[in-house]
Amino acid sequence: MARTKDFDENEVLTKAIQLFWHKGYNATSMQDLVDALGISRSSLYDTYSDKHTLFLKALESYQQAGNAKINEIINQSTSAKETVIKLMELATNDLVGDKQQKGCFLVNAEVEVAPHDQQVSKLVCQNERQMESAFFQVIKKGQERGEIKNTQDALILAKFIFNAMKGMQVTAKTSADATSFWNIIRLTVAVLD
Repeated sequence: MARTKDFDENEVLTKAIQLFWHKGYNATSMQDLVDALGISRSSLYDTYSDKHTLFLKALESYQQAGNAKINEIINQSTSAKETVIKLMELATNDLVGDKQQKGCFLVNAEVEVAPHDQQVSKLVCQNERQMESAFFQVIKKGQERGEIKNTQDALILAKFIFNAMKGMQVTAKTSADATSFWNIIRLTVAVLD
């Protein structure tokens, strides 16, 4: 008979995200995880089998939460430019207020782990395709409605805006200047005129 878990998996994943995000994958030991998650080593192994599996689950959980916020913004916004701005602000607002300057969890995983880990690379690439697709859909609708004057290919514009956003996510590891980020967002969105 299977044992019932004596912990909340969502809570554990939230704590794991914070730990991996702060320390990075390679610098996080199993003992760090046991201490931070508040569960026994045996429970950790029984539920996740190893650190790598827990890391993948943490990345997936982070990605799902982000996708929910993205969809909410897309569904609630009225104009295409406003939606692009809100999507870029979503990616930077939390970064600006982060005193630890951790940057973006997925971007950190892309830089640290993805080059040597096919599963992490696949997850990161999937996230990037989803983000580019979100920008593409918004830009394409904006062009069709005449809100976006730029006649460049919507996919190229989406890739450009995503790349600018990703650059800000990396920059947030060393700078938390909200004014600079807002100026970058404003200049990036100007390309849609």
